[in-house]
Amino acid sequence: MPHLNVPGGTFPSGTASTSITLVNSTPNPPGAFPFSELEGKEFNEQIELLNNQLVLEQRIKEGAENFLNMDLNDGLRTQVQSELDMANNKIEAIMRRIDLVNKNKSKQIGGAIPQKRRMLQQDGKAKDAGDKGPSTSTGPTSQEVDRHAIETMSKLINILQRNLRVRYDLKISEVLTAVLPYLGDKYSQTSRAAGFRLLRHTLVDAESVKLLDESRSLDWYIIKSLNRDNKHSVEKEQVIKLIRAMVEIGTVKPENIAGGSGVVPISEPIMRAIIAVAEHPEDPFRPICIETLVEICGRADLVLIDIDLVSRTGGVGLLLQLIGDGPLELVPLLAAAFLHIVDSPRTRAYMRVGGDLELALSAITDAYGKGPDHIERMRSCAKVLQSMLRTWSGLMYFCLDDMRAIKSVIDTLRIPSLDSREIILDMFFDLLNIKPPEWHQTFIDGRRLTMYQRSRNAEGGRVELESIDRGYQTIKLANQYLALLVLVLTQTGLCEALSGMLEESTNGTNLTRKATLLLAEVLEMANRVLPLSMAAKIQAIPELFDKATHYGDGEDRIIGTSAMSAIDSFNRNRSRLQPSTVRTSRPRANSVEDAVRRGQRQVEQVKLKMNMQMDDKTFQSSMLETQVMLTKDSSKWHFETLQEFIEGPLLNPKRMEEAIKVSRFVRRLMTFFHPFSHRFSDMPRTKANSKWVRLGCSLLSTLMTSADGVRYLAMEDQFLSQIVKSFAQLDPFNGVPDSDPMFSKKRVADTLTYGYLEMLGTLSRSKEGIELLEKFKVFTAFYHLSELRSREDLIKGIIENLEYNIDGHPRIVLSKALTSSYKPVRLFATQHLGDLIRGSVNANAWTLRLLLTQLYDPAAEVRGLAVHFLEELCEDKDILQLVVEMQPMMDHLGEIGNSLLLKFMSTPIGFRYLYDAGYIDREMDSWFNERNLIYVVGVEVFLARAFCNVGEDDDDGLAFDSTVPPHFYGEMAKTELGCQILQEKGHFAEFAQFIRKHGNESEDIELILKLKSILWAVGNVGAAEGGLHFLEEEEIIPAILEIATTSPVPSIRGTCYFVLGLICSTSQGAEVLDEFDWEATLNPLGLPTGLCIPIDFKAFITLPSWSPVTATRTEGRLIPPTAEAEIEVITAIQNLANAVIANASSRSLARMKSRSEYRHIFASPTMFFRALNIISTQRYRLPIRRFIMDLFNLELNQELVKKLKQAETILKVHPSYKLSASDTSRLSMFGPLGRPRRTSISDEEDELDPPTTNAAPVVAQQPVITLQPIHKVVGFDGIMVN
Repeated sequence: MPHLNVPGGTFPSGTASTSITLVNSTPNPPGAFPFSELEGKEFNEQIELLNNQLVLEQRIKEGAENFLNMDLNDGLRTQVQSELDMANNKIEAIMRRIDLVNKNKSKQIGGAIPQKRRMLQQDGKAKDAGDKGPSTSTGPTSQEVDRHAIETMSKLINILQRNLRVRYDLKISEVLTAVLPYLGDKYSQTSRAAGFRLLRHTLVDAESVKLLDESRSLDWYIIKSLNRDNKHSVEKEQVIKLIRAMVEIGTVKPENIAGGSGVVPISEPIMRAIIAVAEHPEDPFRPICIETLVEICGRADLVLIDIDLVSRTGGVGLLLQLIGDGPLELVPLLAAAFLHIVDSPRTRAYMRVGGDLELALSAITDAYGKGPDHIERMRSCAKVLQSMLRTWSGLMYFCLDDMRAIKSVIDTLRIPSLDSREIILDMFFDLLNIKPPEWHQTFIDGRRLTMYQRSRNAEGGRVELESIDRGYQTIKLANQYLALLVLVLTQTGLCEALSGMLEESTNGTNLTRKATLLLAEVLEMANRVLPLSMAAKIQAIPELFDKATHYGDGEDRIIGTSAMSAIDSFNRNRSRLQPSTVRTSRPRANSVEDAVRRGQRQVEQVKLKMNMQMDDKTFQSSMLETQVMLTKDSSKWHFETLQEFIEGPLLNPKRMEEAIKVSRFVRRLMTFFHPFSHRFSDMPRTKANSKWVRLGCSLLSTLMTSADGVRYLAMEDQFLSQIVKSFAQLDPFNGVPDSDPMFSKKRVADTLTYGYLEMLGTLSRSKEGIELLEKFKVFTAFYHLSELRSREDLIKGIIENLEYNIDGHPRIVLSKALTSSYKPVRLFATQHLGDLIRGSVNANAWTLRLLLTQLYDPAAEVRGLAVHFLEELCEDKDILQLVVEMQPMMDHLGEIGNSLLLKFMSTPIGFRYLYDAGYIDREMDSWFNERNLIYVVGVEVFLARAFCNVGEDDDDGLAFDSTVPPHFYGEMAKTELGCQILQEKGHFAEFAQFIRKHGNESEDIELILKLKSILWAVGNVGAAEGGLHFLEEEEIIPAILEIATTSPVPSIRGTCYFVLGLICSTSQGAEVLDEFDWEATLNPLGLPTGLCIPIDFKAFITLPSWSPVTATRTEGRLIPPTAEAEIEVITAIQNLANAVIANASSRSLARMKSRSEYRHIFASPTMFFRALNIISTQRYRLPIRRFIMDLFNLELNQELVKKLKQAETILKVHPSYKLSASDTSRLSMFGPLGRPRRTSISDEEDELDPPTTNAAPVVAQQPVITLQPIHKVVGFDGIMVN
């Protein structure tokens, strides 16, 4: 259907004849669709065309208005304003045309109406004359009123968006009164959407939402809109946005309810409407409704939750069902919400152990026989289960009921299904944070591992010294959690299930080898993170040993020995192929690689000695063999011979003198490298040509070894002078720069010109070379180039290639780059300086001083980079001592400098320096009052990222390797002066008192957070050698142990578990905890590793049992109907909730509606209210709700809402009201009980039986058959006793 393109002019005001003249006037400009296109069409077609064009122009108008709200330049703003004016003119023209068509239509219809009907219409007009005026033809049409309402509400919304203060001046009651009429069925969905949108923009605080919620009139409009089909998506979208705004703004915490409770200002009828949309798979708004329910129910980032409301309306059951079979993208969100619910004992009471949250496992436990289409859901379920088991709430919940949930997952490995087993094995690999290297696949494929060699990268890197002074911080928190997880999995039969998989095949398959691999990894991890007594039981693997020693059954013995051999092979090759996790300061003296390297060095030394002792004839022959003396074409030179010649015979001063003065070999070779010869400098920059750069560096190094070579470069050769001239081409101080300089960006990027920077760096490695560079004023050229903002590449190349071991100009160049006015240069120079310090064996004072200078850089990125390097370097105590002696001022660094200052505190001289500067007193008060809470939030966020494997994808620079971040009180306890100040302040005594007082807190979120922060502070103090006596004096360790085993909040128990791990990181702490049956993990040297496990771990991971609570339903009980027809309708509506007889009930209702004796029921507001009350108190699917509302021939408007309120007042009964026996017998889910069951609900029936006007009194009838339970006496077969 073509749309109407209205010309940009406006219709002049006048009579209809004027408008007709305009319609028949000259055609519009090209491209415009004139009104003359309407001629010859019916009135309905004309109105439809005009309405389509009106919608188009209104969208153009809205888009132009949105553009004007943005920051536009004057030209574009003028253009947009012109388009807006044109759209307004077209809208006005279309509206005038619509009015004209409506008038002509009314005239034509009026002439054809019979006389009697016209008289009736005139009588009706006369009755309404007092309201509508003397003539209806002059009044506004419904479309015009609708259009005017939309425009007015849109303008008001724009005002509220631009001026937020206006919202506070509006009275929500007045706005609601004005908007409600336009939410009715009479108006378009655009009008209703604008009304809901306006209400949303008027909400400012909880009080405004409360006033909006008090008017129950709005509820019926919202329910009606949510029940509409997908054609009304615009309206439903605005309704859902309004509901979400009410939840976000209006949720309040009552004063009489503690902790995380909240009251959401949403009525139960609206909640049931949202639930109906959320459970309807075909509704496009299903995901957002599910998210809304999750937010109302409770999320980890929401403090206030109203799970009671969701439970009363059946939302909890729906969300639990969606975990098992809901949209895959929303399952993690649902799981996180329920984990948050499980963390609190108040909300946990709404869950039933063994039947609710376990639905998340159904995709795995019920996967057998589902087919390949179920694999994707299994993978999603495995990821969700993995994330749940990596939280304290999930782990402790699934450990309830004797860990039955975890056992059921492990038992799926015993089911012969390849796909499910593969997915479960992969899940355990990820769950235990096992990162398989590339040779794991070779092991799984059944190939030998002896062909694999250790990666060069594993041993080629610089060996770092492991600092023993780091203490407990080298212990990762992830390992503490994994230790408990390994213990739980092994206790629930993981090793037995994996051993059972090996029994299925004597030859071995990829799946069984993967199970063997997992078993070997679990055994290795248990040996590493668990105490010896626990690890020994796991290492026994009695099933495999029993099979391996079962000589009576050859097949079992083959399986057992093969598995044991595979595990042994894996362990042997693991130590050979993987780099050792223990770092040392030097390579092993007895390693195979050491002998190879020693032999290579001896060969090279012998070869060099022979080359230097070469006789004259051999020397001349080698010189001629290089082809340098025979041709200038470098492609014909023998490169390998030339390189050996330079690095061998020419190292002899006598041979060098001969090559310079006699044969002029050096002259010919150096000419090749001259910039202006365009031989070396014009060669393309490729990997193959990079050998010439290395050759040039070797030649300059050889020249620097002899006095003749130095003199030749200084007096006879033009190499350095031409380089200086090339740099001068870029120097703005030397006049107009050259149009094509030697060191242009293009040449440096595409040719071997960049190699000159490496050659100059080679010269800077010797004292003689630096003197040459000074003589030719190369450093002066460097100083000038450092000021060029456009040559960042050249400056970086100079900084990167210079050598800084010798004091002199190179260090000045680096210092000048560090203080450059160009931030990228400073950033690169700082990075290079950090790499220099990191790569040196011993840090020099001058490099540390330069790095400390970068702490005062104006750019935050440079300061942050300097702090990062200092933190890493200060792990070495000697470097830390050197930095502290320089006494840098770091108060200006703010947050980024806190970690570095905390490192300073760990040394006596650093602590004294900071104490004298006033930092200790200031920070101590800050940590006591505020930063303790920030610390615990940061640690929990970091742990969540580490456990959920999101750190790899994050780009926000938040780095955390799951080690314990430094804590202020923990660093204080490392020095004697710090312990003394901590004792004087009395903070630790206050910490101990708070732990004893609030250890069992389970409701107040703020107290729980403060308790966790204090526990972390106490743990960090106890982790220091000098801090354990604080815990012993206050006797706080027994209190922490009690909280760890009795607290009803899983996250508090987990915090205590981590804290106890910190305490046992010292030998004294491990001994203390051993007295309380918490066993520490020791390394081979007998030192604690910071991991401890309770011997009775089940008491730690088992939550106290609870009785599930059922939310009290506040069903609106109504006085039952008395008329038989009303009873039949209500009963049929109730039967729609039963899926078994819903179809029959719907057919019955359809037939009732078609019969005249029932039609008054479907036009009764009272019966409509009864139907609304039923769908608002019971669970109905969305299509059923839509069907019920469509049954009634009522238009939702203010008048109907008023009647609904009256019906509510009349029909509502007090909760203490009891139905009489006759009322009870009249109503049933399966029809009236007062008479025999009719066949009206059968599929074959076409008509309903006529209702009985005088119903006979109900007589209670005895059942046809009376049954009693059968009792059986055990032990006496065949004897039955009734």
